Amino acid sequence: MTMMRSKALLGMGQPRMEYTPVPPRIDRPEFIRPADPVTLLHLRPPEAKAIPNVKVGDTVKTGQKLSLYGNGDYVTSSVTGAVSALAPFPGSFGRNYTAISIAPAPAEEHDDGLLAVHQAPSLATAWDFLAAIPGLPGLQRLNDADRPLKTLVVCGVDQDLLVFTQQYVLAARSHDVQTGIRMLQKISGIEEAVILTRREAVQGYGGHSVGRVMGVDHRYPSATPQLVMAALFGREVPAGRTCEDLGYCFMSAEAVASIGAAFRTGRVPVNKLLTVIPKDGVPRLAETPIGTPVGDVLNRFGTAAGPGDRIVAGGPMRGRALFSLDYPVQPDTDAFMVLDAAAAAHSSDYPCINCGDCVRVCPARMQINLLVRYLEAGKYADAEESYDLNSCVECGLCSYVCVSKIPILQYIVLAKHELARMRSTEPLNA
Repeated sequence: MTMMRSKALLGMGQPRMEYTPVPPRIDRPEFIRPADPVTLLHLRPPEAKAIPNVKVGDTVKTGQKLSLYGNGDYVTSSVTGAVSALAPFPGSFGRNYTAISIAPAPAEEHDDGLLAVHQAPSLATAWDFLAAIPGLPGLQRLNDADRPLKTLVVCGVDQDLLVFTQQYVLAARSHDVQTGIRMLQKISGIEEAVILTRREAVQGYGGHSVGRVMGVDHRYPSATPQLVMAALFGREVPAGRTCEDLGYCFMSAEAVASIGAAFRTGRVPVNKLLTVIPKDGVPRLAETPIGTPVGDVLNRFGTAAGPGDRIVAGGPMRGRALFSLDYPVQPDTDAFMVLDAAAAAHSSDYPCINCGDCVRVCPARMQINLLVRYLEAGKYADAEESYDLNSCVECGLCSYVCVSKIPILQYIVLAKHELARMRSTEPLNA
């Protein structure tokens, strides 16, 4: 049984790093049209004995649902064109996808499936058309009888440094955010809505007619849902539990705005907003169809990835390295970053020197210096039981300050994955 934390998720030592506000010079995102076929990652891997519903040569419309085996899982075509390839695609932690490549046609034609029903919003309609929209709203959470939701929390603060995607959405698409909140309350029965923004920007959002506006501290990682729960709502999320277990549904501003735009216009949104961080470290804002290769995005900003450079999906603290410039923009990809080989931090197998820096910066007040020893030895169950593995909010501060350059965050993420995998394969007791 996992131990519950008795200490509040509050308090943090140095370093004092702050979230990045939207630069005043940015009026609108740079639109990037893919030069190559877009690639959509379907959650179902290819099945040898099953014939997929989608075939090479099929023509598709923008906003059209593509379900390989008709079981409810689908991706949404972000362009009009023809399916050019179906292939296995390896993901992280052993997850496998089917990559559906679509060669764009010169003229765009929109699917009208949502248009016919958008004026009568329902949860079923949202499931049928909006499960894969920008922001990836996680609509399955809205109808869980075992976890009734009372509060929708719209995150207008980004989850990593140097990233301002959600902040831009909250400021530039305020009308769609408000419409999305109304639609979500209508189709789910959620009573309360809270809009999160940077604390110093709260007064600028007084025009919101729906939802309370609450300010998040400017210091990273204050916008992490578990820390928001403690600081703003006075609720601590026990280890191994989620915010949904306590009745709170966190959803990005882009996901909410996409829902609002979909029910307002009758068209399924397909373009993703991104913060692009080239080697110079100066963030830019881009918009591109879901499925656009990361190489196309970086080329637009004149950023070439050379030998040893790292391409990261996300920001510098919580992002994950990519293995190819062909990796596509996903519905929940908020940023791409390129780290120069000469400047990128490198991990090592140097042993922990027990300096305690990781303990001092941990917002969950975990004994990271002891936890990491169990993780290095592969003793994941012991780490969970004795050293609060599941209390980790995965902010990455421990890795950032580690003198020995131990990839602590990666150890933690791997341990959580391995424990979940082992438990999913355990036989049920009779």
